[in-house]
Amino acid sequence: MATEPTTEPWSALLDAGLSDGRLVHEVCEEPGAATLADAPAGLHPQVLAALARLGIGHLYSHQADALRAAWEGTTIVTTGTASGKSMCFNLPTLDVLCRDARARALYVYPTKALAQDQARALAEFGLTKRVRPAIYDGDTPREARAQIRREANVVLTNPDMLHLGILPNHQAWSQLFANLAVVVLDEAHVYRGVFGSHVANVLRRLRRIAAAYGTAPRFLLTSATIANPVELAERLTGLEDVQLITEDGSPAPARRIALWNPPLTDAALGARRSPLAEAAELLAGLVRDGARTICFIKSRKAVELLSRLVREQLASAHGELAQLVAPYRAGYTPQQRRELEGRLMRGELRAVITTDALELGIDIGKLDAAVVVTFPGTVASLRQMWGRAGRRGRGLALYLAGEDALDQFFCRHPEDFLQRGVEAAILDHESPLIFRAHLLCSAHEGPLSDEDAEYFGPRWETHAEQLVSAGALRRRPAHAQGPGETRRPAADFATAGSYVPRRPAEYPAADVSLRSASADVFAIVDVSSGELLGCTEAARAHSTVHDGAVYMHLGHTYEVRELDLDRRRALVAPFGGDWYTQPKRVTDTAIVRLLDRRAALGARLSFGEVTVTDTVLGYQRKRFADHAQVDLVSLELPPTSFSTQALWLELDARELAETVPLEALLGALHATEHAQIAVLPLIAMCDRWDIGGLSTNFHAQTGHATIFIYDAHPGGIGIARTAFARFEELCADAARLIGECPCADGCPSCVQSPKCGNLNEPLSKAGARALLARMLRPERAGGACAPNGAPVC
Repeated sequence: MATEPTTEPWSALLDAGLSDGRLVHEVCEEPGAATLADAPAGLHPQVLAALARLGIGHLYSHQADALRAAWEGTTIVTTGTASGKSMCFNLPTLDVLCRDARARALYVYPTKALAQDQARALAEFGLTKRVRPAIYDGDTPREARAQIRREANVVLTNPDMLHLGILPNHQAWSQLFANLAVVVLDEAHVYRGVFGSHVANVLRRLRRIAAAYGTAPRFLLTSATIANPVELAERLTGLEDVQLITEDGSPAPARRIALWNPPLTDAALGARRSPLAEAAELLAGLVRDGARTICFIKSRKAVELLSRLVREQLASAHGELAQLVAPYRAGYTPQQRRELEGRLMRGELRAVITTDALELGIDIGKLDAAVVVTFPGTVASLRQMWGRAGRRGRGLALYLAGEDALDQFFCRHPEDFLQRGVEAAILDHESPLIFRAHLLCSAHEGPLSDEDAEYFGPRWETHAEQLVSAGALRRRPAHAQGPGETRRPAADFATAGSYVPRRPAEYPAADVSLRSASADVFAIVDVSSGELLGCTEAARAHSTVHDGAVYMHLGHTYEVRELDLDRRRALVAPFGGDWYTQPKRVTDTAIVRLLDRRAALGARLSFGEVTVTDTVLGYQRKRFADHAQVDLVSLELPPTSFSTQALWLELDARELAETVPLEALLGALHATEHAQIAVLPLIAMCDRWDIGGLSTNFHAQTGHATIFIYDAHPGGIGIARTAFARFEELCADAARLIGECPCADGCPSCVQSPKCGNLNEPLSKAGARALLARMLRPERAGGACAPNGAPVC
């Protein structure tokens, strides 16, 4: 489409991209006017006066609707980025606090930065005699914690501290729980997958303890736009009859949306310029041209690397601008985070490069452009990130594709991509490992009894009995009291026939990490200075800080000198080389339990529980400039294992011989597995990094060539189950992905995977195309036989 002449900071950039083909699609969004409404007359006079002092004469229509809904019951608000969603829960909370001096509120945020931001917003109301907010998280000084428990009537925290510090110590928080009127859950769309499954259990524990103190708080949630907001709110809280506020009354800025594809460097191989190099060039240009920009990229390592590349591009001719580019990610110290957030708020930075740590609704000032490097995993996240652009009435929202198969799939179908509906959030609070861990935590907070079905559901006792068998719980006779157990004077828990901890002196919450990370961490220490740079989870240590790994922190590069498994630390030193590292792994799967089976596309498809064992064998060193392999270094590390859910497809190699020769079978299976994993995020709200796979031309337990696709999280969270139910659709999408890619033998845009532990060997694109075509033949849409010829039921 024609580009209208403007003087925006990105006009020259887009014109250049249009002329050389890198700009594959562009859309202009027109500005939208606000829909205003009067504040409800029933709002407390002091709150109305505070709005007047802030110069707020009217509310946006959705804010007024949300206030009225919050007075009635549980509410979730799903309006757009920068639409003033915080007012939707602040106003009803302030109204309650002004009417009842004893009332308490609990604000739960997924990140510490969001809590800091909301504390500032509450202070701006100036209701200091009525409202006493305080942040209670891991950064809160210990000497301040007792005062917060006594005096704060708005406690701002995160799920981790709620789980670790507040719920297990509820007696110390008796004033909070005995007067808890409102619980706010901001950015609820973040609570999906493993994290969401954990948080859903934490919130059930919260409701259970509040009930023991005689309160039933009202839950107020906000979320980015997703397909199932009411279902998400119900699954998170365990409550029903949730009211939805979705009609957005806030003004919308004019915004240009651009899809950008790096140029091909080798058409035969399908190789494209590195998205990091392309992003560095784009960001440096936007900084030079005066656009305040935020850039989102997936990994911590990529944040640090891209920051370094942008600074290097600016340093030669614009040294002063290079100092105005900063990375922001998890893993920094509290002091480092506060300094960066302060510079953002004051407008001192020209560009910030971040993971999804700043995707959420933190007020970081006025921004012009939002650049998203590679698909962030969901359309909902992409739109949330794009919503950062245009907070000064104009904006550029740019998506820069990578070589990944899904990125290139979207570049070939840009209209479909932009019109795609947002995904549904997936979580499962009854995921066995997660559920049992929280039942054990709950038992330490108060005896489990029949009444707890209201919070944990009808199947909780089956899991409790498994904990009894494992020696973690014991069943107590009616009215009995074991050694070391005391009745909580303020909390009322049932005792008859209840389940109690077998070892009450332990602290099980400390063993449960709410995020995909483990509570077991490795320290990262700079041996040249003795400085503690940060930490990494034990589950990631073997693949990220192994001996010889290149590790990045705050824009600086380090090489790992030693991974000390016994002392749980990685010793690193400053590094000036021109390469990065990629681990090589071997994976094995063992089928533990069959849960479901059906015929699918002429083969036998199964779903069940498996054990996955990973061993890091070595690592590749690759050049930054062109990603060419430098060498392969071997390692000796012990294996790591976890249990999860998987689907597996069994194929008879003899029946396939006419379609795929035996010598090409493993490459065909491997390429098919990669393509299926690449397109799975199209049908499940996940990222390909949430999924694992294994393909083998003979599996000992199935006796056949087998493809496994599994949840890459212990216990599973429903991704493989979704793929099992929609397997035919998954195969059709995979066939389309491979068939449309113009490369000859396979490339990162179709069958090569950036996370392949076998370094993408062997792969047969032709074999995968033939295998999928055979499976998708029309006659295979009906019934089928198992590989051994027996009927499948």
